[in-house]
Amino acid sequence: MRRCRRLLELFGVFFKIGLFTFGGGYAMISLIGHEIGERRRWISPDELTEVFAIAESTPGPIAVNCATYVGYRREGVAGGVWATLGVVMPSFIIIYAISLFFERFMALSVVANAFRGIQVAVAFLILRAGLRLAVRLPRRGFELGVCVAAALLVLAIDALGWRFSTVWLILCGGVAGLLFRRGAKGEGGGWR
Repeated sequence: MRRCRRLLELFGVFFKIGLFTFGGGYAMISLIGHEIGERRRWISPDELTEVFAIAESTPGPIAVNCATYVGYRREGVAGGVWATLGVVMPSFIIIYAISLFFERFMALSVVANAFRGIQVAVAFLILRAGLRLAVRLPRRGFELGVCVAAALLVLAIDALGWRFSTVWLILCGGVAGLLFRRGAKGEGGGWR
């Protein structure tokens, strides 16, 4: 009975996250961090940062990957399944309902105006999540250098209007980290 209650709690928490966040996985990061890390303390802040990094670099939506990991960590395979179902069900239900009336729904000026407001809120949620992750970054030269280089590169690419997949940026950051750590090991510094 207790396990059933914990599984339902996982489902409920991630259902709420899925229901009240618009704009995709990146917009959910802030709410996931608040619900999982701060409010419920299911995961430490350092581990939460690692979860976001792993969820971003593995295939699939970041929110689904986070839900699956947290659910699995809390309650094993059943927890992963229930948390994943919780985070995807609101989107499925809403999209299904919208698809029934899509053309009439989008023609309403109230809906168009609401989506403009939602875009502003989503931009703020993504910025907030990014700032929270940046605050948790290690304050060492290499990590700060990679962060600043990645930010400048993304801004330059955006300003120039070039098409660029962020997957390459993530891969380059990973390779730079491996090379840096290998160089530190070769100098007698060991793995840090």
